Amino acid sequence: MTPSHRYETSQLIENQAELGSHGRVLKNRLHITRKREMDIIEAELYALVQPKLMGMFTKDHRFTSTDICTLHRAWLGEVYEWGGDYRQVNVSKGSFSFAMARHIPQLMIDFDRGPLKEFTPCLFETDTEITTALAVVHTELMLIHPFREGNGRVGRLLAVLMALQAGLRGLDFSGIIGKKRKEYYAAVQSGLAHDYEPMKQVFTSVLLRTRRRRGQS
Repeated sequence: MTPSHRYETSQLIENQAELGSHGRVLKNRLHITRKREMDIIEAELYALVQPKLMGMFTKDHRFTSTDICTLHRAWLGEVYEWGGDYRQVNVSKGSFSFAMARHIPQLMIDFDRGPLKEFTPCLFETDTEITTALAVVHTELMLIHPFREGNGRVGRLLAVLMALQAGLRGLDFSGIIGKKRKEYYAAVQSGLAHDYEPMKQVFTSVLLRTRRRRGQS
């Protein structure tokens, strides 16, 4: 991820590396210096926080931008000082740049008033309606990329919570690997033109895999 020259990024804690990590691990509360160890910690905390968050929101809850910050803080707040806060540096993946940091607060307000208001609570009954809701919300959140790290997993967590409102407990994202992972990234980028069909296909596969795993039709 590439920081923007607009900021004095060396002065921002979210862009500082942990001392002794050789620049591979962001500065953290646990003073972890090995990337593999940090990956394990983040994964373990992610698994632990999901059940807690599933009990935090009701079926009729309309999710907000504040809730999304709560999800991020509940997961990474014990690890990073900036857990739950919008990023202050610009980031990209390869040649694709996400929303500029200075626009994030307003974009999240728009996200709150738009997709989150339209598609949550996710009380839809048909798979077509559910996949549309998940695809639009997930795509728009990924394009904003509001946090320094962990956006994809927060996006998946929000999708899990929305699916729970629709009566689906858990979502199986395990198939998004290899070629499918590249298709997922392409689906996110398609959202720039408000084309959500590729992401709908992604979530159609996710729902199908989830139902098969649970032995549902």
